[in-house]
Amino acid sequence: MMAPRGRGLSPENLEKAEAIIACYPEKRSGLVPLCHLAQSQDGYLTAEAMDDIARLCGVSAAEVRGTASFYDMLHLEPVGRYVVAVCTNIACMLGGAYTVLAHAEDRLGVRVGQTTNDGLFTLEEAECLAGCDRAVCVQVNHRFFGPVDEAGFDHLVEELVSGALDDTVPPHGVLSRVERSIGLEATAGEAAGRASAGGYGR
Repeated sequence: MMAPRGRGLSPENLEKAEAIIACYPEKRSGLVPLCHLAQSQDGYLTAEAMDDIARLCGVSAAEVRGTASFYDMLHLEPVGRYVVAVCTNIACMLGGAYTVLAHAEDRLGVRVGQTTNDGLFTLEEAECLAGCDRAVCVQVNHRFFGPVDEAGFDHLVEELVSGALDDTVPPHGVLSRVERSIGLEATAGEAAGRASAGGYGR
């Protein structure tokens, strides 16, 4: 399925992109940070944004796409406002991860890899989220929750829908709400160097 036509980087994000690139001795080194910047704008990487990134980094659009497709945290097609990942690696599996994952599919009405009709949730199965001390571990837009059981998953969904977790979980694509305003730059240019840079069960 082809992603719908999107837009390129906004003027504000183009300015941020230039500042990010100024932090590196080689322009192409800013490729992954620029992918995250673009994803924070639209929730996924549009073809137009990848064209902008290619031009800014001095690489081909194919190289941007190839790099972005390598990383699980980057999406080339639209996803929900909340990307929910349930860990099913050994510690979480022993804690009942597959039961939680099956419950998540029933609760959201979608299968792993799908997005709900209202565009709110995309469900994913994660190999390991490095939260073994709070199995079953769940991530929502790369924010950790756990341990989570079936009832805890329902509670988590309710809090997301109600907006109760808006201060904790921003829309998908936003890794950090803090922008770096100082620091070294790789070039002597005038760029400011700004870059975008609870248990639920048991």
